[in-house]
Amino acid sequence: MVSPRSIIDRIFDESRRAREVIAPYINRTPVDKSTSFSRMVGCELYLKYENMQKTGAFKVRGALYKVSKLRGVVKGVVAASAGNHAQGVAYAASIFGLRSVIVMPRSASISKIEATKGYGAEVVLHGEVYDDAEREALRIARERGYEFVHAFDDIDVIAGQGTIGFEILEQVPDVDVVVVPIGGGGLISGIATVVKRLRPRTKVIGVEPENAPKMKRSIEAGHPVEVAVRPSIADGLLTRKPGRITYEVVSELVDDIVLVSEDEIAKAIYLLLERAKVLAEGAGAAALAALLSGRVRGVEGRRVLAIVSGGNIDLTALYRVLLRGLASAGRIARLRGVVPDTPGSLYRALEVIARHGANIVEVMHDRTDVRITPWHAAVDILLEVPSRSVLDRIVEELRRRGMKFEQR
Repeated sequence: MVSPRSIIDRIFDESRRAREVIAPYINRTPVDKSTSFSRMVGCELYLKYENMQKTGAFKVRGALYKVSKLRGVVKGVVAASAGNHAQGVAYAASIFGLRSVIVMPRSASISKIEATKGYGAEVVLHGEVYDDAEREALRIARERGYEFVHAFDDIDVIAGQGTIGFEILEQVPDVDVVVVPIGGGGLISGIATVVKRLRPRTKVIGVEPENAPKMKRSIEAGHPVEVAVRPSIADGLLTRKPGRITYEVVSELVDDIVLVSEDEIAKAIYLLLERAKVLAEGAGAAALAALLSGRVRGVEGRRVLAIVSGGNIDLTALYRVLLRGLASAGRIARLRGVVPDTPGSLYRALEVIARHGANIVEVMHDRTDVRITPWHAAVDILLEVPSRSVLDRIVEELRRRGMKFEQR
């Protein structure tokens, strides 16, 4: 049996080689110190923008290094992915002249499916989550004689992701804590391998969605376990079970794993766009979500770096996230109340709203609701407001004028 330490040594050595191999084909992604987020979290917070990577996510690093080794060895490659590994393998195959077949779960976003096709891959939709797609991908690989490129449980793929670790230590040499999202574990395994080797006192913290806590539950159990997976906005982190290799590396090197909720991830996406003008997908925002929600302990006053791992969010999902974020921040609200069913009553309510600088988006006026007092009408108003305090003042003035409205 191969020891975890020998696996880690090999990943580190391969990561150094991977830097040279993939350098011509990737971006050295920027790191930015965020004043706003530093203040919110209470630390010196840096964000590394892998959403600005080729194909829009970090996955291309591992895919390029793995596929580079297959050039001239096989005619084609097969991969299973919810989207970012798919695009990475398709892009790598086009660079190195190989055919590619990508199996994606039916739940994959349309934008990621179309982007993968755009890199020249044949796309097959199968199953509901990554694990289902992986079984079909292995079958296709056997049938066609292609090489299967695993999304995370492969030393070369992990080594490719580990190149981020070198960049982190060059860009923020004295970093105290690195926070990394966990899907199957390839990204955090690569980063932890490099960071812990070169700066052992730096803590590496993993982040998983509450809807797919496979690595955390596996560490608690002392061996890889399969968990029930629920839908998540962080679709790139949805797997039922961690990899065999990634489990060993994470067990050995990662200091802690925390879980984040769907609302916390959505809020991080919203705040990244509003404060940093950066578009992140759910998986890409998970590390920041863990910091903003206080899930990561002991970071006060420390130098902390969070990985923004990807930006390939479906626009329909982004629309829903933004609405939820605006509602959570008190910037968009729905008021429901009752006004007398007499001429001018609705006008007087809308006049109050306008005087406070709110913008009315939609009004529904229903005089047929049998649950309300006779000769009155139910009113539902969707409005944009400058702040939650303005909304409170609007509700208070409406009530003073005899109109009972509540925020919903």
